[in-house]
Amino acid sequence: MSERRVRVRFAPSPTGPLHMGGVRTALYNYLFAKKHGGDFLLRVEDTDQTRYVKGAEDYILEALKWCGINPDEGVGAGGDCGPYRQSERKEAGIYKEYAFKLVEDGFAYYAFDTSEDLTNMREMAEKAKMPNWQYNNITRTSMKNSVSLSEDEVTKRLDAGDPFVIRLKMPRNEEVRFHDEIRGWVIVNTNNMDDKVIYKADGMPTYHLANIIDDHLMNISHVIRGEEWLPSAPLHVLLYRYLGWEDTMPKFAHLSLILKPNGNGKLSKRDGDKGGFPVFPLEWNAPDGAVSSGYKENGYFPEAFINMIAFLGWNPGTAQEIFSLEELTEAFTLERVGKSGAKFDPDKAKWFNQQYLRNKSNTELAQLLMPIIAEEKLDVCIEYVAEVCELIKERATFITDILEEGRYFFEDVSAYDEKTLKKKWKEDTPTIMQELLVELKSIEEFTTENIETKFQAYLEKNEYGFGKVGPGFRLLVTGKGMGPSMFHICSVLGKEYVLDRMEKGLVKIEALKAEA
Repeated sequence: MSERRVRVRFAPSPTGPLHMGGVRTALYNYLFAKKHGGDFLLRVEDTDQTRYVKGAEDYILEALKWCGINPDEGVGAGGDCGPYRQSERKEAGIYKEYAFKLVEDGFAYYAFDTSEDLTNMREMAEKAKMPNWQYNNITRTSMKNSVSLSEDEVTKRLDAGDPFVIRLKMPRNEEVRFHDEIRGWVIVNTNNMDDKVIYKADGMPTYHLANIIDDHLMNISHVIRGEEWLPSAPLHVLLYRYLGWEDTMPKFAHLSLILKPNGNGKLSKRDGDKGGFPVFPLEWNAPDGAVSSGYKENGYFPEAFINMIAFLGWNPGTAQEIFSLEELTEAFTLERVGKSGAKFDPDKAKWFNQQYLRNKSNTELAQLLMPIIAEEKLDVCIEYVAEVCELIKERATFITDILEEGRYFFEDVSAYDEKTLKKKWKEDTPTIMQELLVELKSIEEFTTENIETKFQAYLEKNEYGFGKVGPGFRLLVTGKGMGPSMFHICSVLGKEYVLDRMEKGLVKIEALKAEA
């Protein structure tokens, strides 16, 4: 028998924006599929229509596209196992026959209890000091279902159209065992499990039944999902068994949580709002008008975001940290996915973006910066911007930082660094700057090398150290206290601009000193 083809799926619910934890789940599924020459499917699990949020599905599709995680099959890609939205599969009648077959085979039962009945039972249990009441193999006999009621009563209720749900009939005192690809063997006793609803009164399956049926019919070989589904996995194993699909049951791998920066609990939107960092890949505009920031809008490159996400729970076993999507595919294995939660570090996220920015060509950075420059109505050519990028990119984390850090390349200096002005601008500095101006005016070819040569000659002639001349020079030309090489800055700005700026700066600074 040939080895089974790897087929994995990412199955989000359209109940809101895609959290970075969801992106990581999608990424690990994608990497695993590509590593093994398999298929990555995208399925939308919208069985809970009460929690459906308008725009959420479009957001999920757009977010995955931005991340470069493109499905081979599924919503937005098509395929032979569709439809790929569970609501559409429900309309096609895919789930109903399996739910009723489970009842016929004695593995599930009709439950006619109303929400009031369940509330009353929970309240009675609480009064009897049994606060953790469950609908299970013990309590089902005291409820209104096809186990406790006579066959005639059940038939009468069904014929009358009484609303019902279908619950799985959990066996008593049975051990359910399965092997998790990340966590090893998991063993749960059914006495600790309740009779879960698998088919709702509105004719919609719950997640538990729908995902089992869909995974089977879509030939899913591995289910890689978040650890919040680990407690449900034994139930899913039983469903595979009861439906006669145990031999083709997919292998399970449950991913650990992404934790808050302090490691204390699951990372949430509230943590992002409090810490000033996004937790969603794209900006989310909620139906109620609330706006949540996204990595894209915050200036992150998608490849940097994905690289960062990959390391939240996985490591390659080497010192390498910068990986392209292709390199991640080559290196990724489930064996190197950790069991423990991974702390999110906002500073590390910025570091990843910084590395990707530095590795981009000056021309590419200039192309990314040009729309921002155009918005500010700054009249410069792309070749000039590329020269600026070369100088500033080592000091930038985001594209916008290049403009902000190097604004003096695009606009006249309007303010001067107070610390430098206070500590480095001495009584003799204006005289020294006037002398330096004369030296710079004498340069015919205003190149980096010629400027540096003239500057060093001036220092030697006057027996000055760099600290006596450099800070004042930088302050006049850039308004800053530190930055890239002044000789390179001056060559990019041009002789006329540098001299004019120095002359005007001397007047402005002396006026500021006089006011002080």
